[in-house]
Amino acid sequence: MTLSQLDPGARLDWWRGATIYQIYPRSFMDANGDGIGDLAGIIERLPHVASLGVDAIWLSPFFTSPMKDFGYDVADYRDVDPMFGHLDDFKRLVSQAHQLGVRVIIDQVLSHSSDQHVWFQQSRKDRHNAKADWYVWADPLPDGNPPNNWMAAFSGRAWTFEAKRRQYYLHNFLASQPDLNFHHPEVRQAQLDNLRFWLDLGVDGFRFDVVNYYFHDRALTDNPAMPREGVNPGNPQSYQRMQHNIEQPENLAYLERIRDLLDEYPGTTSVGEIAGNDPLPTMAAYTAGQHRLHMAYTFDLLNSDGDARALYDVLARFAEQGEDTWPCWALSNHDVERSATSWGESRALLALTVLCSLRGSLCLYQGEELGLPEAELAFEDLQDPFGINLWPEIKGRDGCRTPMVWDDSPDGGFSRRATKSGVEAEATPWLPVSPRQLPLSVAQQERRDDSFLSRARRLLRYRGTSQVLREGEQTLIAPERLPDDVFASVRQQGTQRLLCLAHLGTGDTPSVIDPSQLAPDITTWTAIDIAGVTATHTSHHPLSLMPGSAMWLALN
Repeated sequence: MTLSQLDPGARLDWWRGATIYQIYPRSFMDANGDGIGDLAGIIERLPHVASLGVDAIWLSPFFTSPMKDFGYDVADYRDVDPMFGHLDDFKRLVSQAHQLGVRVIIDQVLSHSSDQHVWFQQSRKDRHNAKADWYVWADPLPDGNPPNNWMAAFSGRAWTFEAKRRQYYLHNFLASQPDLNFHHPEVRQAQLDNLRFWLDLGVDGFRFDVVNYYFHDRALTDNPAMPREGVNPGNPQSYQRMQHNIEQPENLAYLERIRDLLDEYPGTTSVGEIAGNDPLPTMAAYTAGQHRLHMAYTFDLLNSDGDARALYDVLARFAEQGEDTWPCWALSNHDVERSATSWGESRALLALTVLCSLRGSLCLYQGEELGLPEAELAFEDLQDPFGINLWPEIKGRDGCRTPMVWDDSPDGGFSRRATKSGVEAEATPWLPVSPRQLPLSVAQQERRDDSFLSRARRLLRYRGTSQVLREGEQTLIAPERLPDDVFASVRQQGTQRLLCLAHLGTGDTPSVIDPSQLAPDITTWTAIDIAGVTATHTSHHPLSLMPGSAMWLALN
């Protein structure tokens, strides 16, 4: 049963303004000493997650997989990979999380499977079997080349030739991740059935990987070229406007079928990952109304570096798309550089404060509550195919995926020691533990009331109990009305108003701000100490805001 079913008094729209904590299972906690995180390890560390005051966890894939893309290549949509445990472990995890008042959201990678999935193994045999059309197959051009110019995200063409069928198959990512053919009604239904399997086990929702990639243009039309200034040399797809391989109109109807299924399980939710050339309008369309995704996110903030104008532009563009949409914002996850590095380590708490001030739901990536910076890895330590293929220009995603640091032991307390013939042996983590991160371990920070973890915990709890921050409307203040490098917005719920200020500049010269010039009909304001999350003093005088600091003001 979902948590909402267990607690009939729970709000069904709990996800609005919620904080969701992302767990990357391989790197969270290794309970059996093999160097790879597992479900039992997650269960062991759930009290830490619950102590943050988050509403839910999001589990990255733990399904049966050859791990060519570390679980985002699914070989069995209805089972747990043995390296993570068993299905009973997952049921126990859901039960334990619910007992702690934490909901469970799991990843779903519907657009493509592993080439080891039984569906693809059958589909690739010939053109006439029962699964022949379950994947996207196409004949070669007369000269033997692929059917069009589509590119794959991890380098090279998005097509691989299969000699048995004398055809190419589509893969928007690795060649071992063939794209399913969502134009086939049996494929659409099969994936809905897979979702129902996990809903029946009590999950509270899904995070949908590349949710705008489900359908492709049946005519296989070439994608147009992007202007050279829009090209990211590390991403082959950025050379094209992805107009025909993703974001087809049929996708909207399928999202509505997914929503119909979720509505059969009251209190469940959905969040979609949207990547592409111009994802914000798609994000708005996919979350519009009450009949598609509950919420979605793009990489616009995930790729941010804390520039005030860029932050304003992203939020303003999204706000223009419509009033009935709901975003889910994140600054870090398993695909991008950690925000403590992209924003600057001295601004890690500032980044979290800005995130907590935004209208929408939030995703917090494991270790973000500790202020962990990106890990530096040698080439020989890399596991991510993206980094291996594109090194050294692109270092890949391993730097944000290194193991969590629970204490200051050499492996950060990540792995339980395996016992062989009564002799304890150190497990070797699948990625090296970063020595730079050890001083920021949970155990070290728990000892200090002024640690990053303690401040982050108070900040997240305040956000979680503040109606104006969780649900209030947001009015962005144009940069032209503010000092350079200052970002500001007013959050309002009923008669409550909160002015959120953040100085994203550098240096040691404060900016003077008069709140009465930024919000109408106010005479005084009460400053909220964000570090301690307590009200301090009431004033009606202009304020000084130092670079690298933030301030919340309750307006009167």
